[in-house]
Amino acid sequence: MSRQHRTLLLVLSPLLVLVAVGLVALWPDSERARSNLALDFGGELVTGTVTSARIDTCESTSPGVDLDCRVATVHLTSGPGKGDRFRLELQDSPTTVRLESGDRIVLNYVSDPGVPEDLRYTFADYQRRQPLLLLGLLFLAAVIALGRFQGVRALAGLGLSLVVLLAFVVPSIIDGNDAVVVSLVGAAVVMLLTLYLAHGFNERTSAAVLGTLLSLGLIAVLAVVFIGITKVTGLADENALFVSIASQDVDVRGLLLGGIVIGALGVLDDVTVTQVSAVWEIHKANPTQGARTLYSSALRVGRDHIASTVNTLVLAYAGASLPLLVLFVQAERGLLDVLTGETVAAEVVRALVGSIGLVASVPITTAVAARVVTAGWADRKAPG
Repeated sequence: MSRQHRTLLLVLSPLLVLVAVGLVALWPDSERARSNLALDFGGELVTGTVTSARIDTCESTSPGVDLDCRVATVHLTSGPGKGDRFRLELQDSPTTVRLESGDRIVLNYVSDPGVPEDLRYTFADYQRRQPLLLLGLLFLAAVIALGRFQGVRALAGLGLSLVVLLAFVVPSIIDGNDAVVVSLVGAAVVMLLTLYLAHGFNERTSAAVLGTLLSLGLIAVLAVVFIGITKVTGLADENALFVSIASQDVDVRGLLLGGIVIGALGVLDDVTVTQVSAVWEIHKANPTQGARTLYSSALRVGRDHIASTVNTLVLAYAGASLPLLVLFVQAERGLLDVLTGETVAAEVVRALVGSIGLVASVPITTAVAARVVTAGWADRKAPG
């Protein structure tokens, strides 16, 4: 290990200690977390296959009331009635799902004896395991084909990221811990695992880690400040509202703040790793450049990268909110009214805070990388 890498790790050590302490202190009590958000959806999910579908008169309506229903005959493939067939009625409307013969669906089954037999099954969703599995396999094949062993390491990092989110971040938030702190610690752990796994334990990766940690801290501070100033509650999201009803221990605004931190990380580590690589390659092409000159050269590369990345981030958030934007336009709401409303304002804060963090990560990471690589060159030139 080089002297500059040891120095870099020494600088990183207080931050890494804070992450480790946070991980231990905020580790969730699984039993308490489970009881805090114990939800009863009033039924059991079972699967079935549609054997026939047609439009017919509804049988479940009151006498004398004639309504058209989309009627499907469903063969149950799991649950208490596995092997049975039953008639599923969905009142025909523009929003009713169009079931077809051969569709594999998920049903909600209610075992309450007080519920009539023909109403115990209701449509819940389509089965999507097979197409999603196929898509996942295509993704794995594409990453491994291009990245080879490094791609395998990146996929391992992705798997560990999901473990951190599901085993630590989500249960810890449900356990009643501060969502911002939990998300910051979880994002730091994810970043450390993915970067070191994918790029190796070396000074280049450590420089990217330091730049990413500093940028994450900035994003967290900006998120807290501007969510507070704009008085965004987070309750405009129906999922967050449902969580708040289910558990008083979960801070909905904290969920929004934590989501900003974790959401920004996905793009942030891409920017920092790319910027460190740019610094190293420029230095390799001309090792005699000093830190200041190298910084200026790499920053010009970073400006081009950040211009496209910020646009990508904003468009990603806009795309996620596209149905909502269409609804507002149809309602003939003014642009300022749309942007300052609770639902869109939350996305505006999320996009702009994340973008500011990305912009800041370029000079921060470039400065760290330029200092580290030029220090290493000076060491190599020194006699003895």
